Amino acid sequence: MTHAPVIAAVDGSEHSLVALEWARAAAVRHGTELLIAHVLPDEAQLYAGRRASLHDASEPEEYADPVNDRIRALLGSSGGELPAGVRYESLEGSVPEAMRVIGAEAMMLVMGSRGRGGFASLLLGSNSRAVASSAPCPVVVVPHAERAAGAEKEESAGRVVLGLHASETPDDVLAFAFAEAAARGTAVQVVSAYVIPPVPTMVVDAPFVVIPPEGLPEEGEDAVPAEVEMLRSQTERLAPFRTLYPDVRVEQAAVPGDPAGRLVTASRSAALIVVGRHHPRRTALSLQIGSVAHAVLHHAHGPVAVVPTLTDDA
Repeated sequence: MTHAPVIAAVDGSEHSLVALEWARAAAVRHGTELLIAHVLPDEAQLYAGRRASLHDASEPEEYADPVNDRIRALLGSSGGELPAGVRYESLEGSVPEAMRVIGAEAMMLVMGSRGRGGFASLLLGSNSRAVASSAPCPVVVVPHAERAAGAEKEESAGRVVLGLHASETPDDVLAFAFAEAAARGTAVQVVSAYVIPPVPTMVVDAPFVVIPPEGLPEEGEDAVPAEVEMLRSQTERLAPFRTLYPDVRVEQAAVPGDPAGRLVTASRSAALIVVGRHHPRRTALSLQIGSVAHAVLHHAHGPVAVVPTLTDDA
């Protein structure tokens, strides 16, 4: 349990309301506060600046915020369990900058994949992409209905799927995935992909098999050396987290092909996909998002958590 809140970024759009519901449930699962944050529209920010500059006491102190009012009413009438505490904040500035500032205190920041102003054809809105690329906390992007329509299970029933490069993924990414699985009472499915020269009998798009630790293959006639080595690397890397979370069941999969494509496929039946933001060798101040996280954010059929490097030694 942590005192850091779950933050829901809302703008009144249907996409953000789906994200709000996801954030509400996350705050309840983790036993923490829900902070609902809304960036005021440009006209409200201009009004506030004008009133402050003119010192006009006859003008109302605050600009009406219909989004905030609507969110309060919806949350109060939803019927779902509410977290121990719920706060509302109206923010000024651009959405990415406001979320970067408020995200410094968050366990996670949850937002929809498209906002009110996005084009219908967009898979991922510009604000969602910018926040996922730069926020100082894990960012969960919840897809809009058209993308989630292909999901095979109810969101709460699926596993937490962790995209893992055993030698490069920071510990913060693994810690987030295990903590989320523990809060849900579900398994962590660890997926790593490897590249091998194509052969006529290899079917890259075939469903992959998940393996419990006791079922790891030994190198032999029927074992692919790259798969055996990757599963062994996974096992070694996962050992400390198995110790920290003994009640979390772990499934391992080492598969040929593109890692982003494999994670997008897994997202059809997952509660959450967890990926690192970027390659750890990039500088900590880099705002660039990695190619795998970028592709999964654009195409996943369920929620995606993009986790930055949060600690100096990660």
